[in-house]
Amino acid sequence: MKRAFILFLYIILTASAVENLHAQEIFKEEHPILKKDKSEPKQTRSTKEKEEVEPEISLNLALDKISKTVMLIEKFYVDSTDAGKIVDDGIRAMLKKLDPHSTYIHRKDLQQTNEPLLGSFEGIGIQFQIMDDTITVVSPITGGPSEKLGIRSGDKIIEIEKEVVAGTGVTNKDVMRLLKGPKGTLVNVGIYRKGMDGLLDFPIIRDKIPMYSMDAAYKVNDKVGYIKINRFSRTTMEEFRGAISDLKKEGVEHLILDLRNNGGGYLRTAIELGDEFLAENKMIVYTDGVYSPRQNHKATLKGNFETGRLVILIDEGSASASEIVSGAVQDWDRGVIIGRRSFGKGLVQKPFSLPDGSAIRLTTARYYTPTGRCIQKPYDQGTDAYHKELMTRMDNGEMSDSAKINFPDSLKFYTPNKRVVFGGGGIMPDIFIPMDTSHFSKHFSAILRKGLTSEFTLNYVSNNRTQFEADYADYSTFKANFAKNEKFMDAFDKFIAKHEIDEKGKDDASSREKVENRVKGLIARNLFNTQAYYQVINETDETFLKAVEIIENAKSYKAKIARN
Repeated sequence: MKRAFILFLYIILTASAVENLHAQEIFKEEHPILKKDKSEPKQTRSTKEKEEVEPEISLNLALDKISKTVMLIEKFYVDSTDAGKIVDDGIRAMLKKLDPHSTYIHRKDLQQTNEPLLGSFEGIGIQFQIMDDTITVVSPITGGPSEKLGIRSGDKIIEIEKEVVAGTGVTNKDVMRLLKGPKGTLVNVGIYRKGMDGLLDFPIIRDKIPMYSMDAAYKVNDKVGYIKINRFSRTTMEEFRGAISDLKKEGVEHLILDLRNNGGGYLRTAIELGDEFLAENKMIVYTDGVYSPRQNHKATLKGNFETGRLVILIDEGSASASEIVSGAVQDWDRGVIIGRRSFGKGLVQKPFSLPDGSAIRLTTARYYTPTGRCIQKPYDQGTDAYHKELMTRMDNGEMSDSAKINFPDSLKFYTPNKRVVFGGGGIMPDIFIPMDTSHFSKHFSAILRKGLTSEFTLNYVSNNRTQFEADYADYSTFKANFAKNEKFMDAFDKFIAKHEIDEKGKDDASSREKVENRVKGLIARNLFNTQAYYQVINETDETFLKAVEIIENAKSYKAKIARN
């Protein structure tokens, strides 16, 4: 199960950790040198490898070989072929040989691939889940047309344009095709709502739908605020600056920034976020490549959070832009990093358009933290081995024991406070929190894998919405008064009993607590928003609780960033 969990994380991470290098300001000043033991080793071929390499051919000859090969296949291959597919597959194979993050994107996938980074898409504005072969609304997106029309969590979409879509084997891809569309166009949906007779007809005018990169921003206590960012998109800085401004108005002086499972995004956004925490002229990151001369990126004018205690949460799902921000904060002794070793992606991708509307994202440079660390983990054993590295970490025990993480002395660097930091394999946190596997019992894992917690809460809230809304006008009321009573959990157990779930670990107290807290969080999300979910989940989250402990204690906080 642990290996399956890591594999699932990898699928999400590799889909989201691609970093675009757009036109950006270049800082021409030289980097103020911070001492390190040895310079970062370049990845070069050995003498033996060089001797075995065939003589290089000219670019024109190489292109002629490819062109003639495709032509010969088209004219003489034993079966009919698709030249376009052959070329697409060839490009993918070429890029795979270069590094794990250079990618090819077909023209039909380009818009959907870019949407999370652009910060918006066009459609009706719902988060949905297919349950019992029916499209079920998890929640309408704030500010979208569905929310404005009164569509709500738990609604089931039965018809689209008078055609029945429930019980027809509808897929996520089908839903995207039927409901997404250009702004200003009309789509009619028929919705079943608990307690209502017949279907409710909703004519929805599609609109531009925001995709928020910030999941939560709330006041933890009198002086501490919390912000969780899920990706570095074009809208992230606007969201962050608005949130930090509001938190300061509420009296917040210290910040917990949660970058766990944040696979990255725009390099420029990472630079701007780092600028919020560092004083003017301090290096945030620099990039360098054979055909991409070194570019230094430094903090500019006063940021919005240059003072006050700062804790950043990371884990093995934190990659790329997340590592730029946490690396800069760590290198300048600006804050405390808590969690587990980050993913280790130190390569920068630049997008290039191809003649047919498709594109490649090509690695053009490595990025380096202020001390000179390149945190890119090795990929010399091939792409497949690279994508299994997180599972290797799990098998080696380093997810639960920091002593099993080995960094070579050749990759040792020093911060201004003479603290030791390492390059070559992600950001190692200042405070290690082992992975909590107590909820990985077969029983709980099966519940999660089948999406039963989400399904139960959607139905439970839908069936009891009137009472819920009467009892809990807002989240603060919910937090103060909601209790996981026997009736509530009895309903959950009866729901689970209807499914074939492995009973092993069912009565484990720790596992049970995780299940109950997750269900409570999902109810809060369905009643209010995603932030409410994290407010509930964080109450029992070990990494978050450690962050609060450290940030509230000035002495402990300073000790963590002081000279070793």
